[in-house]
Amino acid sequence: MSLIPSFFGNGRRSNVFDPFSLDVWDPFQGFPFSSAGETTAVANARIDWKETPEAHLFKVDVPGLKKEEVKVEVEEGSILQISGERSKEKEEKNDKWHRVERSSGKFIRRFRLPENAKLEEVKAAMENGVLTVIVPKEEVKKPEVKAIDISG
Repeated sequence: MSLIPSFFGNGRRSNVFDPFSLDVWDPFQGFPFSSAGETTAVANARIDWKETPEAHLFKVDVPGLKKEEVKVEVEEGSILQISGERSKEKEEKNDKWHRVERSSGKFIRRFRLPENAKLEEVKAAMENGVLTVIVPKEEVKKPEVKAIDISG
């Protein structure tokens, strides 16, 4: 087994070399001395980006969050930004925690959208802890081809 896929992620596409991804890669993410600090939850907002003939589809895992706790924005320069915050659970004085694995904190993911994205028609919906963002694409006009008669 190679160290490269596990070092750069879960073996799927890595955002490290993706020109459309604006995420900051932390090589020490996941280590006990990680420099990520409060933004550790960034890694937990997993996103799939799929392009169909009609649109760009983003699916974001945000389990346990309400739609009011997630923001979808389109910034100048065709930047899609998805952000939110998962609050820490209240601690009572008599509580004794045995294990804390669910992350809390802010997350933010940013993607540079291609030129064919219709920014004014972006739609978002959330169902069962999955946020779906649909960015329609402009129709690509095929260049007209004109046949030229050859004389002679």
